[in-house]
Amino acid sequence: MEYIRQAIERAKERPNRQSGAGLEAPRARANQSFVAARPQQSREVELDSAYLQSRRIVAFDGQDFRARSFDMLRTGVLRSMDLEEWKTVAVTSPTPNCGKTLTAINLALSMARQPERQVFLADLDLRKPRVADCLGLECREGVLGVLEGRIAMGSAVIRARIGASNLDILPTSSTSNSSDLVSSNEMKMMLQDIAGGERSRIVILDLPPLLTGHDAVSILPQVDCILLVAAVGISKVSEIKECDKYLQDTRVVRFVLNKTPDSDTAYGAYY
Repeated sequence: MEYIRQAIERAKERPNRQSGAGLEAPRARANQSFVAARPQQSREVELDSAYLQSRRIVAFDGQDFRARSFDMLRTGVLRSMDLEEWKTVAVTSPTPNCGKTLTAINLALSMARQPERQVFLADLDLRKPRVADCLGLECREGVLGVLEGRIAMGSAVIRARIGASNLDILPTSSTSNSSDLVSSNEMKMMLQDIAGGERSRIVILDLPPLLTGHDAVSILPQVDCILLVAAVGISKVSEIKECDKYLQDTRVVRFVLNKTPDSDTAYGAYY
């Protein structure tokens, strides 16, 4: 937990300002109903750059200076994942409003700019999903429909394009019954299938906050590593420390401290 310990020390030094704003399971296909998405099955859409920028999604453009922080984060995360041969990184936070979804999306778009990488972004925050809305996508089923057997994986995935970048997105609609779904065998099979694609595929999972329920904790045993996102003026040192006890058996690949007053951009500092 070295990244968390370092960030706690840094957080103690900062003013408390109010802000404005591995899969270790087998890689084989577990069940035919969860066949991994293929391009010809997926719905293809062109993302709107103006809409993305209005939602603070900027990392699709490598010329935008605001993308630099996410490119630096991408480099560090991929270096660690490649060394360990990890494929799946989950993004979470202690509590809501820390910027975990924006971080997950921008990181995915930054990775997708590398032509040798295949990027798969899944929204597993079943109570309060935000990925589709942030990207301007319509989602009626997604993860929820796959888990409940109403839609095949290939039909649920959206192949999104912007510029020269492509990434696969598995959004979701919301449900109040997330507790049973995240711990179900269907969820395990779906995650095994998502991670069972090409070796170049990187899977980014947007999880619920750790301290608002047990949904994220239920998924942790099935991921390779965690990216933990906190925010100055929102996250308390005690909350970051509390996350540590849930992450004892999960590798923290990086810690993101958002909304730092001394950062070059509005997005944060990385440890």
